[in-house]
Amino acid sequence: MADNNDPVFQIQRVYMKEASLEQPNSPAILLDQEQPSVDIQLGVEAQQAADGVYEVAVSATVTTKIKDRTVFLVEVKQAGIFEIRNVPPEQMQAIMGSACPQIVYPYLRGNVADIVTRAGFPPVHLAEINFQAMYEQQQAQQAQGGEASPIITSA
Repeated sequence: MADNNDPVFQIQRVYMKEASLEQPNSPAILLDQEQPSVDIQLGVEAQQAADGVYEVAVSATVTTKIKDRTVFLVEVKQAGIFEIRNVPPEQMQAIMGSACPQIVYPYLRGNVADIVTRAGFPPVHLAEINFQAMYEQQQAQQAQGGEASPIITSA
């Protein structure tokens, strides 16, 4: 029988919170044969949704350009609702900064590739990310008093 003080970590739901696609220079830029540059920005947000329930969202912005003209811009935010209870406060940040994003990220990757493909372009496959290593690097930078680029932000 489970003790009411046992740690709880459960996925309640994973969902696409937001998605957008822009092709501001179509159709002319689609005729350009030059190879576009690709810029990918990722972010993680965590916030409490209810007592013991948290939303963690991973977002990606993919911008492709030829010279200074945008070919396409895709923004996707994938989120998960997690029940997290009876976990020591010092472990909460690590759970929401590494474990939760690691669960949500594969869904984000699939949705970005799908949207780009449906827009008529070769899919953009986001690289695998080790959120635990990224979180630890951020914590080390903060411990050294340096400015760490925030991976986790509160919405």
